[in-house]
Amino acid sequence: MKSRRPYIIGLTGSIGMGKSTVAQMFVDQGVPLFDADASVHQLQGPRGALVDEIEALFPGTTTSDGVDRQKLGAAVLGDPAALQRLEKLIHPAVAAMRQAFFEKHRDQPLILFDIPLLFEKGGAEGVDHIVVVSANADQQRDRVLARPGMTPERFEQIRSLQMPDADKRQKADSVIDTSLPHAETRQQVEKLVQKLKASLA
Repeated sequence: MKSRRPYIIGLTGSIGMGKSTVAQMFVDQGVPLFDADASVHQLQGPRGALVDEIEALFPGTTTSDGVDRQKLGAAVLGDPAALQRLEKLIHPAVAAMRQAFFEKHRDQPLILFDIPLLFEKGGAEGVDHIVVVSANADQQRDRVLARPGMTPERFEQIRSLQMPDADKRQKADSVIDTSLPHAETRQQVEKLVQKLKASLA
């Protein structure tokens, strides 16, 4: 019997866990991907749909190249009311893009929503199966500190805003471990895709 709609996989994981790599592995298995972060970049990029509205809310934070993310970050940092105004603008726009993506891929058995703050911002109830990407703490730290401009202080600040990895693993329907060699991580993704497709057949 054909499913009336795609089965939605929600992909999440803390900073430095390898979520983007795992998302690409799902794409390689033929699973269409909606990337929430990429959508925000699109909305805020050159000729992005929200650039004018962001400039109106936060004057001086945009250029001809779109939103200056550093200036916008400075404008909302430590100001919960300003952050709330920004989120009230961005979240409905991303939700509309996600809905359009859903409609476009309505005939697919599986689709993947990459949502970094799935647990922290709510959204778990909007997916059918939660996949948490995880690695050991040392690997996470090494990966993040290898990023340009990253400092131990900034890493700890970002981590403090995210739900602990152990809690995410507990809430997950499946965990993809990226502490392992690349090929083994890919095997985990392949097996999960096969298992989910089989359960829908």
